[in-house]
This record gives sequence, C-alpha cells and structure tokens, in this order.
Amino acid sequence: MDKSADKHEWLLLIHQIPPKPSYFRVKIWRRLQQIGAVAVKQSVYAMPKTPQAHEDLNWTLKEIVEGGGDASLCEARFLEGLTNEQVVSMFQAPRRADYAKIIQEAGALQKEINSEPAYPAEAMARFKSQLFRLQDKLHEVRAIDFFSAPERSVAEMLLENVNSLLKGSLPPESSSKDSLKKLKGRTWVTRDNVFVDRIACAWLIRRFVDPDAEFKFAGSKKYKPQTGEIRYDMFEAEFTHEGDLCSFEVMVERLGLDRRILAPLAEIVHDIDLKDDKFGRPEAAGVRALIAGLAAAHPADIDRIDRGAGMFDDLLEYFKRQVKP
Repeated sequence: MDKSADKHEWLLLIHQIPPKPSYFRVKIWRRLQQIGAVAVKQSVYAMPKTPQAHEDLNWTLKEIVEGGGDASLCEARFLEGLTNEQVVSMFQAPRRADYAKIIQEAGALQKEINSEPAYPAEAMARFKSQLFRLQDKLHEVRAIDFFSAPERSVAEMLLENVNSLLKGSLPPESSSKDSLKKLKGRTWVTRDNVFVDRIACAWLIRRFVDPDAEFKFAGSKKYKPQTGEIRYDMFEAEFTHEGDLCSFEVMVERLGLDRRILAPLAEIVHDIDLKDDKFGRPEAAGVRALIAGLAAAHPADIDRIDRGAGMFDDLLEYFKRQVKP
C-alpha cells in the first residue's frame, strides 16, 4: 500500500448516471469494482489517495461523462459520521472474501495433489491450469488490496506450496520454511477459554511458524481481524475446522508440515476435540485428563497455551522415536 494511504486521505468520485441505458450503469459499476473502489454513499465511491487511484478514477470519470453522465473527483478526509477505521473495513471486506475463495480452492487442490504419489500427464496439466488461474486471481486481488487483508498471507503461502508440489524442485522442508516466513510477525486470534484444539494450534504456531508469535483471545464468535492478525479455530477463521478435520489437522495440512511425526498428535487432538473416537488413540484419555486439569488450574488463556506447550513438546519427542528414519 502506498504510504500516503496511511494518512487516511481519500479520493471521492461523486457521479450521476442516466437511468438508461441500464447496461451503462452496470458497466460503470463493474469498472469501479475492478479498480477496488468502494461505495461509501449512494453514487459516492472512495479510494485511498494514491497516484494509481487518481489515474483510475480519472479514467472512470471520463467514461461517465462521455456516456452522458456527470461526475466530480475530489480529495477528502472523514471528520464526522464514517470513521477512517470503518472505511478501511469496507475496503478489506471484499478482499477478505476474494482471498477466502482462493484459500478454499488452493487447499482443495493441494489436498488432491497430496492424495496420490503420481498422476498422469493429463491430470498434471489440469493441476497446472488450476494453479495458473489461481495465481492470476491472486495477482488481481493483491492489486486492489490497499490495506493488506489478513487472509492475503495465507493465500500466498498455499499457492507457493502448490507450486512447489507441482515443480518438485524444492524438498518439502525447504518449501515449507519459505512459505512459513510469510506468517511470521503476526498476531494470532482465537476464541477465549481455550481448550485442546486451540492450545495445540498455538503450540504448532510457536513450534513451527513463529517462536515469538503473539496471541489474542476474542469473547465473540464473530471477530473482524485487524491489520497483521490471523484467526484460527473460530468463525470464518483463516485456519479452522474443515469437514471432519479439527483446526490442528487443517494447520498441519496447509502449512506443509511433516505429517509422519505430527499425525499421532493430530489424531489425539481430533479424538478429544470432536469426541468421535475416529482414530481410537489410546493416549487420548490421558491427554484429555491433562488438558482438563490444565484448564482448571489456569483460567488465563495465555497461561494455558504456555503450560500446554511443554506437554506437546514432550509428546512430539515421544512420537518422533516411533517414526522409522
């Protein structure tokens, strides 16, 4: 984002378009969507004050006038009514939806590629075509993501993982490390009163993503992330339950971590969190008792995460010894 946008200076396009022909109104609306403008009032569209935004809105203004309408472009600051934070949120909302769709499709593609050791040439060609389409879409969305929606880094990471899988040019460990760098320095937000899945995810984040990761706990089920925040195991989170997978399982899959040593932990967390005994792990009952005791002894969420980390570290060492080199 251009530094001038940080000053909360805006460009406003105010227009009047003739009711007919109707296709012209639709054409202008689509044009404004393409350049990333948002409607702050009826027929009033805003963009952050940047040279590119000024050029894009000037072209749109010219198109409106040539089509028989009327338009003005002005610089503005919001002093009363709408706040700058509300306007920024209006810009982020559509980009978050765009990234969420990319994340969903990229995650499904990565899962399909990982499900089999080899594919025929026709399937690989289809995978590459899907990847190129998603990369093009990501490029389009980033161009109008003026305030860095939090889903952006997750979408970028997933597409890099898929690209590395298809190229086969990087060993999984190197590929994973390059992707995980994009998630460092973030604040991870989850629901309060953390229990097994959220404690395990926090451990995974600090162990494999960012040892200095900070956490924030939200009392509401719905939470709008701020700049630099990523949500997990909560409503509409970037990392949360998918199908019959708990959030920990989703994180292991998406982050491209070593499933050989993490699979037993993921199965334990799944059985405790979803209470379906899908894997029937004999260790689940003991871990459940430890988590329950930890939660009873430590009402503060960050204390539960800190205390739980030691337990998961020890479990990881135990399961590492069970994996054949």
